Amino acid sequence: MGILTRFSVAMDEELLARFDDLVARRGSAVNRSEAVRDLVRDALVDAEWEDSAGEIVGTVTMVFDHHASDLSDKLDSLQHAHHERIVSSMHVHLDAHNCLEVIVVRGTSEQVRAIADGLLGTKGVKHGKLVSTTTGKGL
Repeated sequence: MGILTRFSVAMDEELLARFDDLVARRGSAVNRSEAVRDLVRDALVDAEWEDSAGEIVGTVTMVFDHHASDLSDKLDSLQHAHHERIVSSMHVHLDAHNCLEVIVVRGTSEQVRAIADGLLGTKGVKHGKLVSTTTGKGL
């Protein structure tokens, strides 16, 4: 970490109160400064994802009914088609019908988004989300 620099932020009273509530929910180890740093890091990760031609990392999380017509086979086929980009996957049986799958994907942001869109857009996937992250270099 480099040298810390102080700066001021002007904020509407109501917005600041809501922000303080958020900080309080995060626990005693977090203060306004750390919360602002987290928000800035998140924005920088998003910007890196948008602008990056280099390799980035993301997770695709999805919930689906494994009894749905050949859905598991379709999802497996999509993953095998992109085996060089899929680092790992975890499959969890939530109940008698529903499964949760988390897939770690790496590649350019375009490649990762395409894989996520293919998986999440498969008929029968109930809910899902792509979460982007980075190695943190330069953050």
